[in-house]
Amino acid sequence: MQKYVLENENLKVTVRSKSAELVSIIKKETGTEYLWNGDSRYWGWTSPVLFPFVGGLREKQYRYQGKTYHMNQHGFARDYEFVLLSQTEKEIWLAFSATEETKENYPFDFCLRIGYRLEGSRITVLWEVENTDEKTLYFSIGAHPAFMCPLDGKGEQTDYYMGFETDKKELQYRLIDLNCNLIDPKEYPLALDDGLHKIEKDRFDLDALVIEHQQTGKMWLAGPDKKPYVSVTFDAPLFGVWSPAGKNAPFICIEPWYGRSDSTVFYGTLEEREYGNTAQPGEVFARSYDITIY
Repeated sequence: MQKYVLENENLKVTVRSKSAELVSIIKKETGTEYLWNGDSRYWGWTSPVLFPFVGGLREKQYRYQGKTYHMNQHGFARDYEFVLLSQTEKEIWLAFSATEETKENYPFDFCLRIGYRLEGSRITVLWEVENTDEKTLYFSIGAHPAFMCPLDGKGEQTDYYMGFETDKKELQYRLIDLNCNLIDPKEYPLALDDGLHKIEKDRFDLDALVIEHQQTGKMWLAGPDKKPYVSVTFDAPLFGVWSPAGKNAPFICIEPWYGRSDSTVFYGTLEEREYGNTAQPGEVFARSYDITIY
């Protein structure tokens, strides 16, 4: 496993080859780390890419062209080494392609490229999913970056706020049924005061908040002063907000998704999955999101 550094006058960013994962964001002026450190007592990742599935499948299985395949939560890309394609002082690209092993449970040829671009205090995360097969590629892809909360060990998480770019008084969210790892159809209101929601002690004890239907394209974390210290900007159709249930973990994940767990009432095929994406032979599905440090 290799580690690569992007750096400018504002930030020092580290990416590793395993899972092409962002593992550190340090603000140089203060030396503050903004990204979770991957301590497995809470959660052993920092910012894995979720591919070719986001979330869970019913009984960890899906059906495609009359055959049933096994698939763990969030797919398999995060478990593999990526190869370095290119690197400059402020941009890096890594790639992972289908293997005979991946095709045992995911019968498609593909090339997944992940890039990171550093500009000022903004990191742009770039995804390219290329269909190198001769048939339609069906897939999901999502982000899972974990940001320190509280920041730099200052205060308690319940002193902090989640912020959303919206003029609405509330957002609607859904929950994962922890008994089956599928999403429950019921919606719940997340109350907002001028776009802010104060973090309650047990906010994530029922798992991730799944916010669908492009209700906002920007979320941030704010300190006790209500000023944002990190934001995520995206154009994804839905996103998740998560911290490990019952662990009082010192981080919160902001996760733009192009796909999600199956619903508890979904019994369809791979081709019929909600929020699924397709790419035709030779086509490249390209998306990105931004992380900004304040």
